[in-house]
Amino acid sequence: MNMEQDVKTSLRNSARTIEDLTRCADRIAGVGQELVLTLRAGGKILTAGNGGSAAEALHMSEELVGRFRTNRPSLPAVALVADSTALTCIGNDFGFDRIFSRQIEGLGKAGDVLVLFSTSGRAANLVLALEAAHAKGMKTLCLLGQDGGKLAGRGTWEIIVPGTETARIQEAHQVLLHIFLEIVEAAFAG
Repeated sequence: MNMEQDVKTSLRNSARTIEDLTRCADRIAGVGQELVLTLRAGGKILTAGNGGSAAEALHMSEELVGRFRTNRPSLPAVALVADSTALTCIGNDFGFDRIFSRQIEGLGKAGDVLVLFSTSGRAANLVLALEAAHAKGMKTLCLLGQDGGKLAGRGTWEIIVPGTETARIQEAHQVLLHIFLEIVEAAFAG
């Protein structure tokens, strides 16, 4: 086992996966502008994901409420993965599959955007979250991997990162969320 070669392979695979996103640069820019329009119209961004994707959901929301690079007004965003008491209450009373949809029922409104992070697109709790968001008249952005799973083709917008390696997909999702933050911040800074 050649550790140095393994590291080089991982770095090349990551770079290749991210490079593949250039094929949908126009869609990425368009979604970024839609997020800006949502926030300018008084809507908020709700985010969700499981496991490592939950960390991405947290990251996106905290950067919108706090700041990414520059000082600008705080922007309304809620990570549905953040409230452990809500997650455990809903999980206990309604089941794990409802941990996000139940929060959307109470927090979401028409004009908001739900951003879902998923490397596989198969999680039942994300499918139910998408359905709850649509029932509320919300728009949805699905950042997916592999073939998009059950979420493919169901969001208002979607970006499917090609490949099957969870780590590479999550790295690409991280790049996407940073690009969206750059677009939003440029619109609201100064």
